[in-house]
Amino acid sequence: MTQADDQTTESATTDVHGGILALDVARAHGVDAMFTLSGAHVFPMYDAAVKTEPNVPIIDVRHEPTAVFAAEAIGKLTRTPGLAVLTAGPGVTNGVSPVAQASFAGSPLVVIGGRAPAGRWGSGSLQEIDQPPIFTTITKSAATAHAVEDIAPTIDEAFTLAGSSHRGPTFVDIPMDQFFASAPAASSAGNTTAAIEPDGDDLRRVAELIRGAERPVLVLGTDVWADHAEEAALRFVEETGMPVLANGMGRGIVPGGHPQLVTKARSASFNQADLVIVVGTPLDFRLGYGVFGGKDGGTPARTVHIADSPGQVSQHAELAASASGDLTAVFTGIYDALTAPAEHGRRPDWTPWLQSLQTEVAAANARDDELLKAEADPIHPARIYGELLPRLADDAIVIGDGGDFVSFAGKFVEPQRPGGWLDPGPYGCLGAGMGAAMAARLTRPSAQVVLLYGDGAAGMSLVDVDTLVRHNLPVVMVVGNNSAWGLEKGPMQLLYGYDVAADLAPSTRYDQVVTALGGGGEMVTDPREIGPALDRAFASGVPYLVNVITDVNAAYPRNTLGV
Repeated sequence: MTQADDQTTESATTDVHGGILALDVARAHGVDAMFTLSGAHVFPMYDAAVKTEPNVPIIDVRHEPTAVFAAEAIGKLTRTPGLAVLTAGPGVTNGVSPVAQASFAGSPLVVIGGRAPAGRWGSGSLQEIDQPPIFTTITKSAATAHAVEDIAPTIDEAFTLAGSSHRGPTFVDIPMDQFFASAPAASSAGNTTAAIEPDGDDLRRVAELIRGAERPVLVLGTDVWADHAEEAALRFVEETGMPVLANGMGRGIVPGGHPQLVTKARSASFNQADLVIVVGTPLDFRLGYGVFGGKDGGTPARTVHIADSPGQVSQHAELAASASGDLTAVFTGIYDALTAPAEHGRRPDWTPWLQSLQTEVAAANARDDELLKAEADPIHPARIYGELLPRLADDAIVIGDGGDFVSFAGKFVEPQRPGGWLDPGPYGCLGAGMGAAMAARLTRPSAQVVLLYGDGAAGMSLVDVDTLVRHNLPVVMVVGNNSAWGLEKGPMQLLYGYDVAADLAPSTRYDQVVTALGGGGEMVTDPREIGPALDRAFASGVPYLVNVITDVNAAYPRNTLGV
């Protein structure tokens, strides 16, 4: 054998197809599961998952949105990008709404799409569509790896961007002929970007405002968890004595029942505060667009907005101060500035303010207790939570997927640990819960996983119980079945005096859908039977749905429609 022949043989042994190139990069960035729905355009990804070591589990679903919702929830729970692989054309476009959800929620996510062959481009091959422009406005990047040699660096950049502040989704598609082609193996160390250092002057300005406040309130949002700042946030809360509220995945950072957690006194907190510090969540419709208090001629609270990166600081709200950067460094820096010797003297004692809010919390708990024990017929949806809450373990992951019924969950469920609550976030996608349940079961195999469904949301993804069964992913599902689109029915009646397109079939047997797909389930019409049904669900070891028929007139009381 000549030296040239030897070199050719050595080169051939190191050439691998595009799927291996892509998956090797994904693994370097922490990926250990792939969510997909089978399609020939992305077969190389499956071959790579099966034949390379260690194998990567392929979780194949019944509808592409579930795959992307699952990968997004992996990103939320692990705080490293999840991976969804979608075949070309409708496979990719079916992922648009979940990608938009990830964008609004700041979830680290990479979607790899198949694409019509580059060698046939422009001639009308199957599902030939230029896909990245569809995703440009809802991703941090959307690109095509045009040649097999581009696959590894393009995907490496996508994972790096998705996992860097401010986190979010990225999209890469790969032409089919390049996916199946081969190139020399490439290594990836899983590149990361350096943490953003907050500006010290910004932190000192925030500390000055806190020191001068008589009634401050701190709001912890999803990015506090996503930025690994939950320990620093809890220390800050406990060492300052400040009242705190939480939303999104900020829930559980301060455990439910903590004396400084005043989420149940939300209205009093915001209406009476003189300073509101919002950390790690947008000043959107959920937070009054950043305007707090000022009712009945009162003075509005000053607002401070703190984000994980400069581009996330509010541009529409009137801010007294702002800061951005690594949120652990932010909490540490503000506390150091707050407690350092200062010309302004010691910070105020906020005990009276906290105690007044604790009184509001106690009153809210007393009111809630009546609803949680309601004996009404039809069942009041709150009674479901009255039975569920005492059955939740500290490490439970509770997932909300619905409108009115899940609004009650937001009111009653206070997680004991960070990372114990998943909801769609501000984009409000229904149908997201099934994928999130898959992710929760995979990432926390010993924890309780409870999926709370409105009956409308259940209809969007319940067929993927088939996926739970095939992959042995037991989940407890609870449907609050009021036979209506409850979030729309009431407001339409309020506006027009009637409603239309708001009713669903009465008492639909969603439980029988689950049993037909290989799980278990039962329907409940008596409030006294909710608890025993939940016990059977938790003990079943299979995907199990408790279908509770509730009162359509027991609507969640709300002050805003999100506009």
